[in-house]
Amino acid sequence: MIIDSHEHLLLPVERQLAKMDEAGIERAVLFGTTPHPELAKDLMALETEMAALQKILAGDNPQAYCERLREKNAEVSRMVARYPERFWGFGNVPLGLELTQTKAWLEEQITALGLCGVGEIAPGNETQMRQIGTILQAMQRTRIYPLWVHTFAPVSRDSLAILMELCQRYENIPVIFGHLGGTHWLEVIKFAKGQPNVYLDLSAAFSTLAVKMALTELPQRCLYSSDAPYGEPLLSRQLVEYMSPSSAIAAAVLGENTQRVLNLIG
Repeated sequence: MIIDSHEHLLLPVERQLAKMDEAGIERAVLFGTTPHPELAKDLMALETEMAALQKILAGDNPQAYCERLREKNAEVSRMVARYPERFWGFGNVPLGLELTQTKAWLEEQITALGLCGVGEIAPGNETQMRQIGTILQAMQRTRIYPLWVHTFAPVSRDSLAILMELCQRYENIPVIFGHLGGTHWLEVIKFAKGQPNVYLDLSAAFSTLAVKMALTELPQRCLYSSDAPYGEPLLSRQLVEYMSPSSAIAAAVLGENTQRVLNLIG
């Protein structure tokens, strides 16, 4: 089965399904989104869409932040229910909540909505990266889900070091390093080789060399993904097939590894 392990919800959904069919993707893992750059017809329209994202990154008040995440989680859940044979879904969890609040959020916003993972968590600074520890601790006490963390810019080397320490502390929880660590891909691959609960998302990688090294060094823990609409599912699949050392490795990365990660829910 070909699985795109990281796509944002596109509008209309028929466009998303068409892109999946074009790439031969049987299932995709959906993530919520605020901007919809796929709707932009020109640069001005794209800037308007992305301005919504920049406003969010600049800081919502806590109540608005949580309400927005609830809306996006519900949107993903509805789409999974509408197309259960095509989609799985990940839901987001706010950073900065207390442990009891985070446990309740996991129960109400992930488990109850039928979602199979947590993310995309996008920490903008070291303080927020440390707050991921509360999510991991809450999972230990409720239910374990794969955790998808954005690790490209603006995530720094120091922030990545914090995430790596958390992976070592919570070794039974699968953590997906989104976008392969960005410019820090070399350090991420080296760390992942010695840390069995770390998985490498190949979307929006810094270079094709980074993808090649990840596929060579850790084929059993690389995950094919496109980050649609920021990447094209077909081109992302072709990159994996072109860079994989063998057809068996390509098959693992294009679907088998993602199935294994999702089966770790417990």
